[in-house]
Amino acid sequence: MANSQTTSGIVAGRLPADRIAKNFGDLHPAYQPHEAAVAADRCYFCHDAPCMTACPTSIDIPLFIRQIATGTPEAAAKTIFEQNILGGMCARVCPTETLCEEACVRETAEGKPVEIGRLQRYATDTLMARNAHPFTRAASTGKKVAVVGAGPSGLACAHRLAMLGHDVVIFEARPKAGGLNEFGIAAYKAPNHFAEREVAWLMQIGGITMEEGKALGRDITLAGLKADYDAVFLSIGLGGVNALRAEGEDKDGVRDAVDFIADLRQSGDLTGLPVGRDVVVIGGGMTAVDAAVQSKLLGAENVTIAYRRGQESMSASRYEQDLAAQNGVRLMFNLRPVAVHGNGSAAEIELEYTTTEGGKLTGTGETIRLKADQVFKAIGQTLTDAPEGIAIEGGKIAVTGAGRTSVAGVWAGGDCASGGEDLTVTAVAEGRDAALDIHATLTA
Repeated sequence: MANSQTTSGIVAGRLPADRIAKNFGDLHPAYQPHEAAVAADRCYFCHDAPCMTACPTSIDIPLFIRQIATGTPEAAAKTIFEQNILGGMCARVCPTETLCEEACVRETAEGKPVEIGRLQRYATDTLMARNAHPFTRAASTGKKVAVVGAGPSGLACAHRLAMLGHDVVIFEARPKAGGLNEFGIAAYKAPNHFAEREVAWLMQIGGITMEEGKALGRDITLAGLKADYDAVFLSIGLGGVNALRAEGEDKDGVRDAVDFIADLRQSGDLTGLPVGRDVVVIGGGMTAVDAAVQSKLLGAENVTIAYRRGQESMSASRYEQDLAAQNGVRLMFNLRPVAVHGNGSAAEIELEYTTTEGGKLTGTGETIRLKADQVFKAIGQTLTDAPEGIAIEGGKIAVTGAGRTSVAGVWAGGDCASGGEDLTVTAVAEGRDAALDIHATLTA
């Protein structure tokens, strides 16, 4: 944030501490027991439930809701954790409105689904509050597995491998585990250090060693890991951010949205975090929404999301778009950046109107300028350094089946791997499934 501190218009303390605390409180307050019982009672407990099919981790949703309805939320939590060991975080950040809740029969019939996400949070929070771990390790297999990256996919893989009796070492480049759960999502979605507490709870399974501050290519090599371990799982995420390809994007006040969110998530005092008066976020995904809403909650006066295509093409769900609008963020569509103007520091951003012809996005030549002392880039991330010898497909690690890479004995999952959507729940499913494939391979 050093350059932002000196950029005109970007200052800390736009709002008093009490207002900041209120703004960054829990987005969805937890259910009380009676509320959970009422919500659970709305479930039809469908046979061949469409909500279960829509869940990337295939949680038995009707079963866990029935367990809540019968007063056994701890049992419900175990049902969830059997499929998704990060079910607590997924209950907070999953786009349930486009997954399980969109498929809910109540949604189809009434336009109001069972609140599956909040019920999942109620169950998992109840069990985790006891600081009890619902699983125990199998007898030791004598096998060692290296997991590179302590994000959702790596954590899910490590936990399942440990459950199955393998010894796991996780190598994490950052000084703290959690990946995007810790560094990359809006603070109001997981307050009170939930991501950190969830990792500590997960580690109670035993058999997992965490090596923080160890980056692939800098401190460890794939060849070295293959020599020292029986299998390797890569969950290294996407470290790079795409460029705007706009004149002046190197000016002060222009930065990556993911870095801004990481700084915010790790800040001990949000009143000390600088934010602009006029903020423009370029992008149309969840990161763009998280950066925009949090800028507004920090006290930015004017916040705009500018997306190059139409609203229907935004990868952020309609719920997230509405959340942005409700917080005073302006959403503008069919605009792409062409230049950032200002004398050393950003003052305005010039955007060109776009149109789609024959499926191809083109500029119209017509432009608009917006005041912008702070510009956030949220236009997708890229794999920075491909591991040696690993095949790449579409800018990600190519995988087949349950995460097998082109190199024998090496698996990959999460955002760094080709295939599924870049969601926490998808990453968990990929890590879990890779662990089962690794186990089958090592014990064949």
